[in-house]
Amino acid sequence: MYWGKIIGTLIGAATLKPWFVLLGLFLGHQFDRGFNARYKRFEQEGASIGRLPEEYIRPLFQTIGHLTKCDGRVSEREIRATRAVMHRIGLGPGQVRNAISWFDEGKRAAFPLAQTVRHLRRVAARRPELRQLFVRLVLEVVLAKDRMSQKERALIWTICNEFDIGRVELAQLEAMIRAQKGFKRSPAGDADAQRVKKAYAALGIDESATNDEVIKAYRRAINKSHPDKIARHNPDREAIAAAENRTREVRTAYEMLKSRRSIR
Repeated sequence: MYWGKIIGTLIGAATLKPWFVLLGLFLGHQFDRGFNARYKRFEQEGASIGRLPEEYIRPLFQTIGHLTKCDGRVSEREIRATRAVMHRIGLGPGQVRNAISWFDEGKRAAFPLAQTVRHLRRVAARRPELRQLFVRLVLEVVLAKDRMSQKERALIWTICNEFDIGRVELAQLEAMIRAQKGFKRSPAGDADAQRVKKAYAALGIDESATNDEVIKAYRRAINKSHPDKIARHNPDREAIAAAENRTREVRTAYEMLKSRRSIR
């Protein structure tokens, strides 16, 4: 993150005084350091989602369905982002089918959004961090598009009002998600995406796999490649070395996907 340095330097340059340029650069650097620390914390929190009860998951996907449909049509980006949320919270095949059904329920124009989130707060989102997580996951889907409509913004503010989330906290959440989105589109983000793609390939699956399928693929790959499995065939050094390399590759791939998808 380097926008603080750029903006600080430009403001300093506008004064036509070299010392103010250096001061702007320094203050911008301090801003970037603070933002980077918050961004890393935000990423870690997003990767450590625990098990969520059905009383939480149902209104989550109903709300996502309602917001994505409120502007007339659900985009492909929003569908992919919704699928990504399903993976991140560790839904199994049956739960995914339920989530799709709840998503469709929420698409109704008459869906009672305020009453739904009010009930959620009472039964499954009493803690502030669970309410913030709810808004974060909804925002991640809505912000999958290039811009957020006024109607979507108004509905999100309705949720925040019910959850006692202020405008500053909402703006910070949106800024972090947009920064995350920008990173994914950057060269560093492309490289990261390639590493994730390679991890799926190492386990012989694709990104549409459920968490259970990722775990099964890992166990299958380990059982197949572990050096102990080939010991009874009296392998030579090259075969043992190849098996050890493959085992490391599989374990590294699984650890990456385990972290990204919050697999327990």
